[in-house]
Amino acid sequence: MEKIILYYIFTPLKDLETIKLWQKNLCQVNGLKGRIIISKHGINGTLGGRVDGLKNYIKDNKLYQPFSDIKYKWSDGGETDFPKLSVKIRPELVAFGLGDNLKVNKKGVVGGGKHLSPEQVHQLVEKRKDEVVFFDGRNKYEALTGRFKDAVVPNVDYTREFIEELESGAYDGIKDKPVVTYCTGGIRCEVLSYVMKDHGFKEVYQIDGGIDNYGKTYGDDGLWEGSLYTFDGRMGMKFSDKAKDIGICVRCQKNTSNYENCANKRCNKLIVLCSQCAKQDTFCSDTCKQEVELSVR
Repeated sequence: MEKIILYYIFTPLKDLETIKLWQKNLCQVNGLKGRIIISKHGINGTLGGRVDGLKNYIKDNKLYQPFSDIKYKWSDGGETDFPKLSVKIRPELVAFGLGDNLKVNKKGVVGGGKHLSPEQVHQLVEKRKDEVVFFDGRNKYEALTGRFKDAVVPNVDYTREFIEELESGAYDGIKDKPVVTYCTGGIRCEVLSYVMKDHGFKEVYQIDGGIDNYGKTYGDDGLWEGSLYTFDGRMGMKFSDKAKDIGICVRCQKNTSNYENCANKRCNKLIVLCSQCAKQDTFCSDTCKQEVELSVR
């Protein structure tokens, strides 16, 4: 049996090249594929493979003190959902462009928002009702097929655009409200919640374990709607057979949760396209289609 694990931890790290070589070898020995990012702020990984290989990987990670408290989330999928193994060193785990302004200690990000369990999120909403604002910490295309009800979805295509977006003044009206940030597995909100507090937001929370944890707790009987976009071969996942298709096909306007990459490799833009329309072609525009047709003549 195969599975996928997702994990991260913010903790100060040194000797990054040594950690990179160790992690790469650990994955290869256990037959795992996926992506691992290492920085001086910690580690973030998504790996697929056989369950026994993943368990061995986790066991060896726990022997290294900085990684001993990592929480691993298990998901359906496997090795074939990833084209290869990638282990890279980056300046940041999440590319907000903060550099040395982001401070991390053994407890995690310094100055981040308060963690709430899925149950505590519901308690907050019940207590504060319409005051609570859900704030999407992902790139806007990820929200096309799934998001929290009535959530604010910032107009960003890349994480590095969040700071400029927050400084635009577009969200000044919610700075005094309780804001619950959310993202796929929680890692982006660790940093986003810090950035929001640093920009004058008074009461900022983050969902512990992200959408993944929330969905596994409440399925589609809570405040989440639609499908969760994933950065692997699955392209998305649903939490139950009651999940709604809230995405809109760019061609026929029918509801769908299906993503496709533009068939023009120079573009490769991600688009929401139902399975029926995708059978025709997966070009995002006539311009992209014409470019490819001209290149093969």
